[in-house]
Amino acid sequence: MNNILFFTEILIFMSVILMHLVKKQLSLVVLYTVQSVVATLLLLASSMRDFSVNLLLVAVFIFVIKVIVAPYFFLRLIQKKQLHASTSSYLNIPFTLVVITVLTALAHSHFSQALAFLASSNGSVLLLAIATILTSLFLIINQRSAISQMIGILSLENAIVSFAIVAGLEQTPGLQVGLAFDVLMWIIIATVFLSMVYRQFGTLDVGEMKHLKEE
Repeated sequence: MNNILFFTEILIFMSVILMHLVKKQLSLVVLYTVQSVVATLLLLASSMRDFSVNLLLVAVFIFVIKVIVAPYFFLRLIQKKQLHASTSSYLNIPFTLVVITVLTALAHSHFSQALAFLASSNGSVLLLAIATILTSLFLIINQRSAISQMIGILSLENAIVSFAIVAGLEQTPGLQVGLAFDVLMWIIIATVFLSMVYRQFGTLDVGEMKHLKEE
């Protein structure tokens, strides 16, 4: 089980790093989809010890929301608004990698070591989960596109879920269903809001919208 946790957390962490580096909206959606598949499998693997039909149904429900429904909404928005242009960030790739390195070092510093007691047998994996959370937060801050920021928020949610699993925090079926339903409602509302913003301003670039005003 420890090897599974480490491998899946590595995949989630690497997916967030790649989200910082890719330049296409479609690539971001693909990376989020892959990340969600890994996070769902991690949740299912952590529940195998107390396996039940309810847990299986919850895992299927989460898989449908994160791997099918969420990417569908993003792809539909991209195609409908013809948002095939490259993504942009406030920092260039070299500076972005420097910040990611600093955040990863911070997650493994003595400031975070106190949290390692939450998972005494998986302390290193827990610190990697913290690094994933910090890197996802930086993705939200560094991206100029509203769609990229939305994907960053969902990536942060996956990172928090993986942190809770590694830390051994209780993951009841009701809680997981509630979180998945919240994600679904948030995606629907955010997609409608972004469509209205694009219709009004003709762009979803946050940097450009700062200089726009309604006539």
